Amino acid sequence: MTDPHAHSAAPWHGTTILSARTPEKVVVIGDGQVSMGQTVMKPNARKVRRLHDGSVIGGFAGATADAFTLFERLEAKLERHHGQLLRAAVELAKDWRTDKYLRNLEAMMIVADKEVTLVITGNGDVLEPQGGIAAIGSGGNYALSAARALVDYEKDPEVLAKKAMQIAAEICVYTNDQTTLEIIDIQA
Repeated sequence: MTDPHAHSAAPWHGTTILSARTPEKVVVIGDGQVSMGQTVMKPNARKVRRLHDGSVIGGFAGATADAFTLFERLEAKLERHHGQLLRAAVELAKDWRTDKYLRNLEAMMIVADKEVTLVITGNGDVLEPQGGIAAIGSGGNYALSAARALVDYEKDPEVLAKKAMQIAAEICVYTNDQTTLEIIDIQA
């Protein structure tokens, strides 16, 4: 019988990605923890990055190599579709759902530009979050709940995202407080 807690059988955990949007700016923030089983493998991973000459920001949850593959594919789709994030995301999701290689990737993404925030899943879904707040990953539900609770009291999405991630880090053992945050000023 296999021990479900053994490192060789333990799944990788440890990502919380959150995005918040107002008419002035959009932010994507991610924690830095990568865990395998009950062991923190790395406390300061960068899971949030800029794409397409900085006009798109994104964060990933899931297997790191798979996420980088998806970022590369999304970057190519953005180039092909002249930076149109929604169109590029839909094309990536189509490929992800139908391509035999991509179907095996275990990752999710939140991506945002001046116009839209999207969650892209391995099921071929492209979802626009309600109220401009989205979260994915092991601690995603904690961060999402905190952000939704704070939205009526904190109007700056950067401050809101930082506070929500801090709350998630205090509750979720797979989330830490070493974050990476990227911002796009919408009115700029």
